[in-house]
Amino acid sequence: MHTDVNQMFAALWQDYIQMTPSAARVHELLGKGQPIINDHIALRTFNLPKVNVGVLAAHFEALGYKACGDYHFESKKLNAKHFEHPDPTQPKVFISELIVEEFSPRLQAIVADLVAQIDDAALSADNFLYSGRHWQLDSATYRQLLEESEYAAWVAAIGYRANHFTVSINHLPDFNSIEAVNQALKDGGFVLNSSGGEIKGSPEVLLEQSSTMADQIDVAFTDTSLTIPSCFYEFALRYPKPDGELYTGFVAASADKIFESTYVAR
Repeated sequence: MHTDVNQMFAALWQDYIQMTPSAARVHELLGKGQPIINDHIALRTFNLPKVNVGVLAAHFEALGYKACGDYHFESKKLNAKHFEHPDPTQPKVFISELIVEEFSPRLQAIVADLVAQIDDAALSADNFLYSGRHWQLDSATYRQLLEESEYAAWVAAIGYRANHFTVSINHLPDFNSIEAVNQALKDGGFVLNSSGGEIKGSPEVLLEQSSTMADQIDVAFTDTSLTIPSCFYEFALRYPKPDGELYTGFVAASADKIFESTYVAR
């Protein structure tokens, strides 16, 4: 596992921009040449013991991260936790997992087969969190998963890597509202996730979020290539708590809609 937190995020970022070609354009548009502060990253997995949230979290906990919040998404059949570093300038981490046993026997069998193909040694390797797919997958199996769970299909096709990075609007020198960020993105030709409205959350819940829809990229399966959603970019504006400190948690109702940034247009 990594011993340097900055090194790990740099590696996650390099993998992410390969999967998310639009990320560089977002940077240019919002950062205007200045560094962009990353509010958090998100990772997706299954709740099977071999690859559950705890297994992924161990990579961050080895670098000082601590679990800070638990979340449940009933309609999507997901659980999640978020983690924070003692150094508040380091990104927060949001890790979700599919509750596999709540799905059909067919989906359970497919996921169990995929996870069984992961080499045990890979799980603790430095690069596991940005190592992609560890299993064979054909397009028909991908489509079967997609019928039941977009999330399951995404993890099966894309594997282990950051599902999104998040621009901290609080740290953008030229923008002071999420509306202004969203408008700049739309003017720049980006499509925003409009599920539940373009802005998820509110000042009342101390967090406002928006996101682009995921890039569409060619992904190779064992039998063919398909153009499918990869990763997206999120934007977060945090508000101060009564004690004056910025809120650092997440809002389940908002996160629920953010997951839909990787939905396939049907």
